Amino acid sequence: MIRLIATFGYIGYLRPAPGTWGSLAALPTGWALMVLGGPWLLVVATVLIFVAGTWATTRMTAGQPGHDPSEIVVDEVAGQWIALWPLAFGAANAGASYTALWPGWIAAFLLFRLFDITKWGPVGWADRRNDAMGVMLDDVIAGVFAAIGVVILAGLFHMVLMS
Repeated sequence: MIRLIATFGYIGYLRPAPGTWGSLAALPTGWALMVLGGPWLLVVATVLIFVAGTWATTRMTAGQPGHDPSEIVVDEVAGQWIALWPLAFGAANAGASYTALWPGWIAAFLLFRLFDITKWGPVGWADRRNDAMGVMLDDVIAGVFAAIGVVILAGLFHMVLMS
């Protein structure tokens, strides 16, 4: 169970770039959650995956020299789902299909990967904790930054359309 959660159904064993595979796997699962229960189900699932991911990461890394083995991708899933929150709420509020906001999906994915890989500012601080909470938190913070970026890009896009 620990490995199943930490690797998000063994997606973390895909090579190369398991973190990117984890982020990609988060997209259809995030969409499915939105379709099944709307944006609030995505939020609840994000909180649950964060808690389960922290538990599984703590267990999987116990006694190992590396605090963040590349096969652990549950953190990418949590962060990517956070990056999708503006799309989920935006589509629900507009009465649009979730896939109608497809440019936002691309932006959420690319921005999340950018912040997760570069580890700027607080993302890097969380990563340097060198513990399971840091493994999860750096991606949560990257997800928040990506979500803010999605909102900004959507505002700019709609401003251009309205003028």
